[in-house]
Amino acid sequence: MRKIFLLSAVLLSLSAAAQEKIEMLFSSPEAKDVHIDMSDLTRDPGITVYRPANPNGIAVIMCPGGGYSHQAFRHEGHDMAQWFNAQGVTYVVLKYRIPEGDFRRPLSDAEQAVRTVRSHAEEWGIDPSRIGIMGASAGGHLASMLSTHYSDSASRPDFQVLLYPVVTMDRSYTHKGSRDNLLGKNASEEQEKRFSNELQVTPSTPQAFIVLSSDDRTVPPANSVNYYSSLIANGVPATMHIYPVGGHGWGFRDSFKYKREWTGELEKWLREQVK
Repeated sequence: MRKIFLLSAVLLSLSAAAQEKIEMLFSSPEAKDVHIDMSDLTRDPGITVYRPANPNGIAVIMCPGGGYSHQAFRHEGHDMAQWFNAQGVTYVVLKYRIPEGDFRRPLSDAEQAVRTVRSHAEEWGIDPSRIGIMGASAGGHLASMLSTHYSDSASRPDFQVLLYPVVTMDRSYTHKGSRDNLLGKNASEEQEKRFSNELQVTPSTPQAFIVLSSDDRTVPPANSVNYYSSLIANGVPATMHIYPVGGHGWGFRDSFKYKREWTGELEKWLREQVK
């Protein structure tokens, strides 16, 4: 067992050494190795692209969580790059603008991220029909919002991966901070319904992988369960894994008891996307 662990560590190390990191601001989409200020979330959205040594054609764009007030760039962002690259997946971390009551900011940034990755598909060894959006917590709301509100085929993700996501804006079981930051404290009932993504699923919504803990006290599990039910009702392929403990916000942290399980299931699910 120790030999297997050491071999895995060596392989991950080699993959990390071979990966290429590219940072791009949306204001200058052709620029490489530009500095992206992660501290200012009100302007200059951009992406950090981690390219594997041997790309398998899949790209995953990650939206970190943070209640639409900040972004957990480490354990819900850059910390996952090495793991994804080891699978051959091109991994992209999105820095999106916080909404401050204007939903168009993060949504347009997510759309632009998909368009940008798709436009570089040939250069980066990506299949333009295998580009997914991923998000944790409020980032999961952004990922599911893009999946149900995309404006055209160029910005439509081909699949979605959601970690303990905020999905609804229904006051009875939403995450209040995410709702208030996205729509404002005085949002209308119409706005709440529009961005309750479980109500916006259609047969054209991309397939989904959802994972969460049943003891999540921050974002009620009903967010995920109702979204999953809506996907199935619309004939959209979906899988959901619910672990008994773990709470909220574990991301890629080793402290999460079921880290090996959820990453293993995601690896198998992504492998199906290669076919």
